[in-house]
Amino acid sequence: MLERYFKLTDHGTNLRTETLAGLTTFMVMSYIIAVNPAILSLGGSGLDPRAVATVTCLVAGVMSIAMGLYTNRALAIAPGLGLNAIVAFTLVGAMGLTFPQAMGVVVTEGLLITILVLLGVRQYVLDVVPLSLKKAIAVGIGFFILFIGLRNAGLITFVPGETSTVDGFLELTPLHSWPIFVAMIGLLATVVLIARGVPGGILWGIIFATLVAFLVPGNVAVFPDDPLAGPDFHLLGDFSFGYVGELGALTALLVVLSLMLADFFDTMGTLVGVGSQAGYLNERGNLPDAKKPLLVDSLAAVAGGAASASSATTYIESAAGVSVGGRTGLVAVVTGVLFLLSLPFVGLVTAIPGVATAPALIVVGFLMVGVLSEGTGSGDGASVRGVNFADIEEGFPVVLTMLLMPLTFNITNGIGAGFISYVVIKVARGKGADVPAAIYVVAGAFLLYFLRWTLFDATF
Repeated sequence: MLERYFKLTDHGTNLRTETLAGLTTFMVMSYIIAVNPAILSLGGSGLDPRAVATVTCLVAGVMSIAMGLYTNRALAIAPGLGLNAIVAFTLVGAMGLTFPQAMGVVVTEGLLITILVLLGVRQYVLDVVPLSLKKAIAVGIGFFILFIGLRNAGLITFVPGETSTVDGFLELTPLHSWPIFVAMIGLLATVVLIARGVPGGILWGIIFATLVAFLVPGNVAVFPDDPLAGPDFHLLGDFSFGYVGELGALTALLVVLSLMLADFFDTMGTLVGVGSQAGYLNERGNLPDAKKPLLVDSLAAVAGGAASASSATTYIESAAGVSVGGRTGLVAVVTGVLFLLSLPFVGLVTAIPGVATAPALIVVGFLMVGVLSEGTGSGDGASVRGVNFADIEEGFPVVLTMLLMPLTFNITNGIGAGFISYVVIKVARGKGADVPAAIYVVAGAFLLYFLRWTLFDATF
């Protein structure tokens, strides 16, 4: 039955290989069970980590299985790093929305993206966006996640500046506290494990750092009263569209669009990166029949918001399963089943301190940056290479995209700057006719986003 449904032989694989690939993918991305509660709590939401871990496993399990069964591709899904940071730091932290209202924003943007998929708009944009910009978006999100990891580890500190001189700057924190020691030991262990090719090195690094946190002085980690309490489903369905009344219609629309754009292009970078390694892309670097994975990914955003797990998206870590030979949707199904089997043990998440998950963020951020070295040629064999930073037409939009995300603590800012600068330079060089109409529309939308304070008197 599995052979007929997943066409294992046609893809040059077998049941053993696909099962091992699914286990590998789960091991590599299961850190999100601990990291998602840590990130979402940073905005002051006051969420119960066990409840967040429960919905994280549930959404990752159900949507990964759906992706595998519907698309027959080795693409796993879970709440997205970077997207959860937008929820925590922007929607809840900066804008003052309640967590249910923030989840209402996620549900809304997921529904909008689903409509775009059904209309064929999302696949069209996926095909016409330059590959260099697609990769820059993935790299920028990687830098952003890495920055959050350094911050959570306590390794960097923001120092306010003096009036009329400098607004502030970042510096290395004095390395003399036990929490920083735990983070550094965890980072060292994670790097060594990955360098040695140990499957699930990131997860083992979190576990090792947590054990160290219990051994050092200072109550860096506290063991939960009931570690086997099991799942807590009370966050399911706890979302609200009250953000519209809280922010006003225009501001609410801009917030939804900004999150939608980040989600839109986050998935784009993942599908290109994993698809390239799995052999899914055609000779032009496009993903054939992309509508299926894009539809499941869009519905995952809706599911993530409805379950209060933040927007769920296709994971770049899916490449781990591909690297050991996984090629079909059976990989995603195995991964999803393992997430569901993790539900009885989510109570243990509350024992993991933030400094133990920080190394995972740092390493995942680095791994995402790795796509920058992959080829960006058109597929004709003439220019299969990395990004040409010596050419302002190609390099400048990539640099803006990558750096503005971590420097402004906002993924959307980097994406918008990349698209606008790309169009401006193309037009300046007399190549405006070569730019697809959809790119002009996206760049125009981002321009309105950047001018929102002047044009719409926005407050965010």
